[in-house]
Amino acid sequence: MRKHLFLLSALMLLAISVRAGEVVVGFSQMGSENNWRITETKSIQDEAAKRGYKLLYTNANDDTAKQVSDVEDLLNRRPDILIIAPREFEGLAPALQAAKEAEVPVILVDRSAQGEPGEDYVTCISANFIWEGQEAAKVIADKFKGKNANIVQITGVPGSSVAIERQKGFEDEIAKHPNLKIISTQNGEFTRSVAQKAMENIIQAHGDAIDAVYGHDDECAIGALQALNLSGRKPGEVCIVGIGGFRDAAQLIERGQMEATVLCSPFFGPTTFDTVEKVLAGEPMPTYIQNPGYVIDKKNVVEYMPESF
Repeated sequence: MRKHLFLLSALMLLAISVRAGEVVVGFSQMGSENNWRITETKSIQDEAAKRGYKLLYTNANDDTAKQVSDVEDLLNRRPDILIIAPREFEGLAPALQAAKEAEVPVILVDRSAQGEPGEDYVTCISANFIWEGQEAAKVIADKFKGKNANIVQITGVPGSSVAIERQKGFEDEIAKHPNLKIISTQNGEFTRSVAQKAMENIIQAHGDAIDAVYGHDDECAIGALQALNLSGRKPGEVCIVGIGGFRDAAQLIERGQMEATVLCSPFFGPTTFDTVEKVLAGEPMPTYIQNPGYVIDKKNVVEYMPESF
């Protein structure tokens, strides 16, 4: 009952705003740590401008406490609806509570946050992170085709839904292949330099025993590749798989230095504002909207390259 009352109240406020002729949308971005997130921000900003919405934008600079504060500041500016790209799964509970108390509907994009859809937020628009991890594992399994292989996993930001789910999907799929073994998992923070340092430590411990690397995003994968190159491993000698679809990764795949990446599209603008408009119109919303992806490898990388970011 509380869920329905919250949504009904929020939608009534939105209807009043629409009649007044202006819709104000708040957008809390978690950071700008790589080109993927910069592209996501631009996609949302461009789509807001295209459709004539007033967009209030904040950037938490990869700081969860700042993102909570940013949301509170946005709410003080009385937006009609709020878009949040969460940094952490659990850390945004105070922000979601503040939005609920202000009766401002929330749409989560690219990552989920702890809470009940329909009560703490309207819906979450994201890729299927578990599926992405599974697909990355399948690439490695297909590469070795029953031969024994030692795998290194370089993870994203600890506590983020994307890192949690990409790890689960990958490890669950790897567990189906007795010939494949994860020998080390270290945090790469979704950042190339951090991933490179993590990989350097792993190389010191395992050296030539490393057969494959799974990066939770292309930045992690490329950072690991850089460490391997500096250690003297030949390009293409280690099977490296990332997630994202970054142009840098696509170029490395084309040159045979990376095996594959799983596309996680940053172009959230159109889908996000389609959703905003449905919420404004009072349409019933699913609790999850998937942004689809696919595997990019040597077979299709040339075709994909013009779309890379």
